[in-house]
Amino acid sequence: MYSLLVADDHPLFRDALQTVVSSGLANSQLLEAESLADAITLVEQHTELDLLLLDLSLPDAEGLEGLTRLREEFPWLPVAIVSAHQERQLVLDAITLGAVGYIPKSTPRVALLVALTQILEGQLYLPPDIMRRPAPRVASASLTASAMATSERLARLTEKQLAVLVCLTKGMSNKQIARELSIAETTVKTHVSAILRKLNATSRVHAIVIAGEEDLSFYQAKLAH
Repeated sequence: MYSLLVADDHPLFRDALQTVVSSGLANSQLLEAESLADAITLVEQHTELDLLLLDLSLPDAEGLEGLTRLREEFPWLPVAIVSAHQERQLVLDAITLGAVGYIPKSTPRVALLVALTQILEGQLYLPPDIMRRPAPRVASASLTASAMATSERLARLTEKQLAVLVCLTKGMSNKQIARELSIAETTVKTHVSAILRKLNATSRVHAIVIAGEEDLSFYQAKLAH
């Protein structure tokens, strides 16, 4: 049984989420808040919460302000974003600030349940279609030092490590990556450790953010050949 809270000022979306939770997550409950202030009050009253689903367009918190405040006040509470906004950089910024997932509101019901289950099981969820979009490219003359450094770091990875990194950006767990690449889970752990070291990343999420600064489609094309 899970205890969830959704903070969203659209009643229709909250109703739709109630349907998903009641039909797909047995014996679970979904509390509702229509503002950040209401959400904070409910969190203080329900310390057993497993997950808070946060909209980015609340009347009293615009953009990532709500996420920042929740992470500061309730660092123990996992927060996932549910939003109509689907800009790739916004997704990466939310993960950098500590969100455990990013779910577009256009996500079909079945996929929404999969996303919720994945997050509740302790995995990171990222929308695959958004993460597969090429990153905005800039003219070579104005290529930043940061972007160049990212490219250089990615170039250090072996083909297998690149394949694992692509899977990480899709929010896959070690078990899922092992199944996807037909390798042992212990091998996945070894590759992840090597990826973190070569990218100078402090965590899997940090590695995903670093990868998000680069167009991975180029490397995926290399892996396909």
